[in-house]
Amino acid sequence: MPIYTCTTARGTLRPEDKAALAAEVTRIHSTVNHVPSTYINVVFNELPTEDVYTDGRPARPLIINGWVRSGHPDDETSRLVTEVAEAATRVTGIPAERVLVVIGNSPARFAIEGGRVLPDPGQEQAWLAGKI
Repeated sequence: MPIYTCTTARGTLRPEDKAALAAEVTRIHSTVNHVPSTYINVVFNELPTEDVYTDGRPARPLIINGWVRSGHPDDETSRLVTEVAEAATRVTGIPAERVLVVIGNSPARFAIEGGRVLPDPGQEQAWLAGKI
């Protein structure tokens, strides 16, 4: 259901950093938004170093864009973004000042997974059981 795209300059993260960060993002999202981890996607996008800039200068930030379904309480989304940012620094060693986490959302009906329109938050179990 959710998608997290982690963008960095090539060579910023080691394979083991990626695996650990993917596991932490999955755990955090599953816990905060009360969804099965099976449907949480984490993708890494590495760009050439000459394609990543901050303040108009070449940089090596870690940018995490997450997409979730609309309808989650604001306090849960704030907790989600905070915990993902903290985990990114803890797992990768990238300073918090170089980590940007943004959570965007849209209605569940705007996405399909497994050939089915996604359920609204709170309807996951019925959706998994094929009842909606």
